[in-house]
Amino acid sequence: MPPPSPIPTSGKTLNACEPEEFPQPELLRPSWGGDGSFSIWSGEFQQGFHSGRGALREARETFVDPAQLERLAPGSKVVVLDLCVGTGSNTAALLERCAALGLQLHWWGIELDRQPLQLALAEAKFQSQWPPQAIEPLRQLSQGDRWHSPLGQGQMFWGDARERLPELLALAAGSCHLVMHDAFSPQRCPQLWSLELLKGLAQLLLPGGRLLTYSSAAAVRRSLQLVGLQLAAIRHHEPAKQNPGAWSGGTAACATPLATSKFLRPLAAMEWEHLATNAAEPYRDPDGRASAATILTSRARRQRSRGAQGDVESTSAWRKRWGLEANRIAPGESA
Repeated sequence: MPPPSPIPTSGKTLNACEPEEFPQPELLRPSWGGDGSFSIWSGEFQQGFHSGRGALREARETFVDPAQLERLAPGSKVVVLDLCVGTGSNTAALLERCAALGLQLHWWGIELDRQPLQLALAEAKFQSQWPPQAIEPLRQLSQGDRWHSPLGQGQMFWGDARERLPELLALAAGSCHLVMHDAFSPQRCPQLWSLELLKGLAQLLLPGGRLLTYSSAAAVRRSLQLVGLQLAAIRHHEPAKQNPGAWSGGTAACATPLATSKFLRPLAAMEWEHLATNAAEPYRDPDGRASAATILTSRARRQRSRGAQGDVESTSAWRKRWGLEANRIAPGESA
């Protein structure tokens, strides 16, 4: 793959810790995860940028560990897309791991708003979470659209992912070892979980490349299947007694089968049957311009139609059949 060429510069997860003061809808406010790491609460999306266990744990357990970069030889180049960079935690964890493994990172990022990264870098506790070589590329990105360091190089595509992804595909189709998908949850930001956008992300992957996301939503998993990827579940790292409602730590997808490991497992029968329920109806955004409300309304209409025809099991019936309580849903799930 050629080095990034000049391109003109033209959000996250459920169950995050809320800030001490509830923000006005348009504001971003600092918050702190269960591991003490820095995060941000979005008043617009009414969600935090990271799960309640903390940004540092989420970055490592959901994105970096399941990538299993140790399978690459030291000195190798690893090509990565970080979709919805946010505070930069996932990229910092990735840089940290590449440094430990002796890998050269060739990085692409897509992010709408520069402010979360700038807020993170202004927080001393955020900086203390990472080694200096992981912070420096983020500093460069906070002011521009490129970074260069002894660990590699990268380019940020600032703007709407639906508009910037075609540009990235023209440069990097079929070259990515890893895609990290960390947008706000599908029911809050469905435009970044549409069948069409996921198809574009799948086209970035090498034959053995992995797409990783915290979401285990049936609509997301079914869409990944429809675009030709095979599925595995990211193992949940919290003991059941601490989080009895959790049954998956996220989703890994690849064009080829993913081997079972301490980070990944096959989908259980319950999860496969989940993909045959009404919850698996994909989000659709054919022209890449629809509003979140339009996408959600259109999906709900298709769900009602399929339900009325008796073509698909209801999600509530699936939950009842598997003895799941109402709060036992996967991260990023919706009806």
